[in-house]
Amino acid sequence: MVELVRNMFRLGWRGNRYSHKSTPVPWWIRVGFVFWLCVGWLFLISFCAIFADILPFDDPLSTDLDQQFAPILSEGHLLGTDSVGRDMLSRVVYGARISLQLAFTAPFISLAFGLILGMSAGYYRGRVDTAVSVFTDSILAFPNIVGVMVILFFFGSTLPVMIVALAFFGIPPEVRVARANTILFAEREFVMAARAQGASNLRIMVRELLPNVIIPMLSLVLFGMSIVIVIEGALAFLGVGFPPPTPTWGKMIADGFEEIAKAPQVTFVPAGVMFLTILSLNMIGDRLRALTDVKTSAV
Repeated sequence: MVELVRNMFRLGWRGNRYSHKSTPVPWWIRVGFVFWLCVGWLFLISFCAIFADILPFDDPLSTDLDQQFAPILSEGHLLGTDSVGRDMLSRVVYGARISLQLAFTAPFISLAFGLILGMSAGYYRGRVDTAVSVFTDSILAFPNIVGVMVILFFFGSTLPVMIVALAFFGIPPEVRVARANTILFAEREFVMAARAQGASNLRIMVRELLPNVIIPMLSLVLFGMSIVIVIEGALAFLGVGFPPPTPTWGKMIADGFEEIAKAPQVTFVPAGVMFLTILSLNMIGDRLRALTDVKTSAV
């Protein structure tokens, strides 16, 4: 068992079963033990956030002034309490709902628009490419956090508005990756053969190009999910996020910042959960990118 775990940490498999070079290495071993550790963490935090109402968590809005700044592992409060006696564990779990809803919606909306614009620019080139480039450069010229703050100021700090705002500013990276991969595959033999058989441009883009373009973009979505969580936390820390008493990780960090010397757990508990979630998303995305990249996977 120890040897199995040790080998799963490595990129290659050196056990007796897979020592022969001609034997293919199963993908679930190639991704490594750390990959599954990150998947397990994301599953745990997602499960708790989804079923928080039926799991035995305290009310995240319930206050108890007699339990102010209770330390970690105190009786009845596994992760302690904040300045008004609210249970930190329940607030972290309910705060994960906001971050995960943003992470599982905004990047996929960006992916959809990025695929359409990027593939159109890479396939048709010319004026279409120029127009798409001007559009993406205009978005990149405006700071993301400032742009989201402006949108929230005019339309209100609600979940749908924040999803749309984050999705809009996440389009440019998706467009660039989709455009580059479309250009890479547009002149391949299978595309030329489909064109010679009389296939329409739309059919070529959907049937021939899309399956090849979307694979590297799925790993980019995971990085986008981590960026969305960071931006939401930064906005909440700046006081522009969701209004109280809605618990969010960024708001919890901001609330405990003034008392960090007295009760550091109020800040470091949500910060640690956010760190582990972002780290897991980045490591999963990096591993999937390495497996789907032809040059890297061949090494």
